[in-house]
Amino acid sequence: MRVILAEDSTLLREGLVRLLAEEGHEVLAAVGDGVALIEAVAAREPDVVVVDVRMPPTHTDEGLRAALEIRRRWPRVKVLVLSQYVEKKYATELMSADVEGVGYLLKDRVAQVGDFLDALERVGAGGAAFDPEVVRQLLARTTHADPLARLTGREREVLELMAQGMTNASIAQSLHVSQSAVEKHVNALFDKLNLSHTTGYSRRVLAVLRYLGS
Repeated sequence: MRVILAEDSTLLREGLVRLLAEEGHEVLAAVGDGVALIEAVAAREPDVVVVDVRMPPTHTDEGLRAALEIRRRWPRVKVLVLSQYVEKKYATELMSADVEGVGYLLKDRVAQVGDFLDALERVGAGGAAFDPEVVRQLLARTTHADPLARLTGREREVLELMAQGMTNASIAQSLHVSQSAVEKHVNALFDKLNLSHTTGYSRRVLAVLRYLGS
């Protein structure tokens, strides 16, 4: 894949450049702020951007705002956020758009290099890759009275795993239940959430996140 990196930590940025190059990916640019990221995407239009949330000059949410601009201006470009923080407002906006190819990983929770590379490949292929902690925080954000309150405990577990980008088969394995049982839970929770049926697990993840952000 053709990748652009945006990370203000020089050490981490250079480490990612070497890692991706070793894995056969082409790193088109590696920059340290959101403005440079937008300029690099405009010049090269990569397959995927890997972006931190907090970058110069204010170190608040420059990375996520740049990611949102990229998705608006270049919808073909996939976005993988790699950060220490969950910025809920812009994270919800990023994930709730009608697009595919979005991921959000927390640096401190990427246990293996392979986990990061797998997530990058999934996002690059148009799928989704969400850290479970990101999903939990976005779920917790929805505290107003809504259909989520109607979900059973098992349906909520299935919803969280769906929002991480897992297929029904993966959910069944994780929860130690049959795939048919997972399918029943999925159908039930979509009915309760008033969500239309979608094809492909990345589409249904985005539908769930779009609902949670409403």
